[in-house]
Amino acid sequence: MAMTGEKPREMENLENGTEAEPEIKYRGWKAMPYVIGNETFEKLGTIGTAANLLVYLTTIFHLKSVTAATTLNIFNGTTNLAPLLGAFLSDTYLGRYITLGCASVSSLLGMLILTLTAAISKLHPPKCDQGQHCIGPSPVQLAVLLCSFGLLVIGAGGIRPCNLAFGADQFNPHTESGRRGINSFFNWYYFTFTGAMMISSTFIIYIQSNVSWALGLAIPTILMFLSCTLFFLGTRLYVKVKPEGSPLTSIAQVLVVAFRKRGLKQPDDPKTSLFNPPHHSSLVSKLPYSDQFRLVDKAAIRTPMDEVKPNGDAANPWRLCSLQQVEQVKCLARIIPIWATGIILYVAIVQETTFVVFQGLQADRHFGKSKFQIPAASFTVFAMLALTIWIPVYDRILVPWLRRVTGKEGGFTLLQRMGIGIVLSVVAMIVSGLVEERRRSYALHRPALGTAPSGGAISSMSSFWLVPQLVLLGLAEAFNLIGQVEFYYKQFPENMRSLAGAVLFCGMACANYLSGFMVTVVHQTTGHNGKDNWLASDLNQGRLDYFYYLIALMGVVDFLFFIVFANWYRYKGLEDGSEIALEKSNSKSSLVSTRTE
Repeated sequence: MAMTGEKPREMENLENGTEAEPEIKYRGWKAMPYVIGNETFEKLGTIGTAANLLVYLTTIFHLKSVTAATTLNIFNGTTNLAPLLGAFLSDTYLGRYITLGCASVSSLLGMLILTLTAAISKLHPPKCDQGQHCIGPSPVQLAVLLCSFGLLVIGAGGIRPCNLAFGADQFNPHTESGRRGINSFFNWYYFTFTGAMMISSTFIIYIQSNVSWALGLAIPTILMFLSCTLFFLGTRLYVKVKPEGSPLTSIAQVLVVAFRKRGLKQPDDPKTSLFNPPHHSSLVSKLPYSDQFRLVDKAAIRTPMDEVKPNGDAANPWRLCSLQQVEQVKCLARIIPIWATGIILYVAIVQETTFVVFQGLQADRHFGKSKFQIPAASFTVFAMLALTIWIPVYDRILVPWLRRVTGKEGGFTLLQRMGIGIVLSVVAMIVSGLVEERRRSYALHRPALGTAPSGGAISSMSSFWLVPQLVLLGLAEAFNLIGQVEFYYKQFPENMRSLAGAVLFCGMACANYLSGFMVTVVHQTTGHNGKDNWLASDLNQGRLDYFYYLIALMGVVDFLFFIVFANWYRYKGLEDGSEIALEKSNSKSSLVSTRTE
């Protein structure tokens, strides 16, 4: 359906001498059982597999704790970096449907192989009793394990940048009901994501740790099979958006042309002097000129050597770029410093799945006076529970009150929310250090409850002391990471949405690599001359609290940089950088407002 005041797309195409595009049939909610079902089972499968990998590597494959933590950091980092390649392939060649289909099958195969490493005795080292010398994995066993990791990385590389955008593709962005559907889809996405996290962190991890690793890994594999089945069953209902070419090529063109024309004089009035051809895209909004990063403006300076096609476009985009292309590059350049500050925050969040698990293994995990012990990896559910509860409380209770106090539509601006998340992560690391001091003191000066897999004494301190730091990390995610998702969705040009979906995971990848690097450096540089190794396998002989304080100090420095970058940042398409003005200006056009909801 054409929008009021606009020509139907078929008429515009006929006037331009091009063939009329076939009318797109948006199925909306009819396609959602397949899309959301695929999302839910995929998250239950992959998260249920990844959440307990640290324990699997140390107890079944007998890797040392530092080796296992470093391996997991590299795996998670590569998993989060792969979406950049997936976004490129999706936007340029395959489209989101094919990318998601291939990636889902790859994840299923990876999980199947990982399950076989637990089910087949020859694919993992022999079991060893406590106190005995444990044999590590053979080269063949390690190769099979890494093969499963590789397939999981490929799967994540295709699923993560495309799943949100593919779901939104099923709704008509030109109608009111379609826009409401897009908003509801995002809400359902986050609901199913956190729900899957909690189920994986409790039920599936319990089966893995207390019943059978083979069964505990087989269940996520079956769920991933259901995810693939649901995805392909809905094939006839899906809107399959064709790839329009990679925006990375356009970015490269601007940088290359700007470098070639670096010797040209900057125009006095760039708004009228720069090459600004007619805007043909109905998907991507027209960006006004901004006076930041003026160096790249030279890519849009037209010289006598630059030819133009009859339709107004540059004949050779590697010699002349449009003002629109230049402004898209400026959008990315403004976002990069904000994105970088999220890396240190995620270093703190990474500890949820690494050293917090080791803390749980060397603390009293009994639930009250019963014999039931909570699996150490299940404590991450408290972070997810805090995030899940906080989102509706913030949206329904605090935002209306904050809107009256601050006068801002969302209570806080997106950048303010992200800043609050960084502060909470710093507080979480300080609390983590204090709790670790208490746990270690109990282990060294009070009777032990037993021996942990690392060989160290189990502290009599209740593992529920770990809950406050996990709740704080969950709140930090709720403010910063969800804020980042919304920030990138609004601030990236529309033709870069797959890239926007990959950018957050790229930051997580950098955090995983940085965390792994920090673990290696700290492990190698501490513990000399009779001093404690901060990250000893037996936490009672280490000083993990010092490591937490180091991350907290890095977070303080990170927050100072964030304040500088946030004050400097200018929101997309505005001269005054006001988020409120952005929302008001976007409400003038239903097509534009779709991008911000």
